[in-house]
Amino acid sequence: MDIWLTTQQAIQLLMSGDSALWGIVGVSFSVSLLAISLVLLPALLLGFALAYGRFPGRWLILSLFNTFQSIPTVVIGLLLYMLLSRAGPLGDWKMLFTQQAMILGQMLICLPILVSMMHAAFQNSDRRAWETALTLGASLPRAFMSLMWESRFPLLAAVIAAFSRIITEVGCSMMVGGNIMNATRNIPTAIALESSKGAFAQGVALGMVLLILALGLNFFLSVARGKAHLRTN
Repeated sequence: MDIWLTTQQAIQLLMSGDSALWGIVGVSFSVSLLAISLVLLPALLLGFALAYGRFPGRWLILSLFNTFQSIPTVVIGLLLYMLLSRAGPLGDWKMLFTQQAMILGQMLICLPILVSMMHAAFQNSDRRAWETALTLGASLPRAFMSLMWESRFPLLAAVIAAFSRIITEVGCSMMVGGNIMNATRNIPTAIALESSKGAFAQGVALGMVLLILALGLNFFLSVARGKAHLRTN
């Protein structure tokens, strides 16, 4: 394999607006964005409750979320496959090999990451922001928004980490999505398929998309932190 020739072909695919390639990118982004959007608010509330609440079993729940982070995505995919298959208890939903099944799988993958990292963000936040807001008569939602603003950078880092995890995972998407062209084929499953066929140009092009995404997200976070630092000085 000529690395330089393959890279040139990959760049040509990206620049030419190849419909198959950008269709795969569209599926990947739409599924992952919807998955993380659906769990974002529950994760925020859970992270806050685990950091500021005092109730029995709190550390057990936190330990479970921390443990769930390390479960391989293919195991989550296997469990969902068993549940959603025709012989499974949720077989009547007919979700297997659909984008809805992929969204469900990615929700299960990113929720523990969000809860654990958001708990850490709230745990390390200045409690005076929450207490002061309540003392001044702010409603609970407004006080919560104030606390979120104080912890915005760790919370944003949690969202970026969770999104990066689900948009690059291959095991669960392959198991419950089936890697169907123009339906459930996303970036990681397409890279795995094309590489196994020896067609590396599209795989390299899709890998470039993920690399650009990672650079863009981290650049955005760094710039936001830099601007905030300048404002405080």
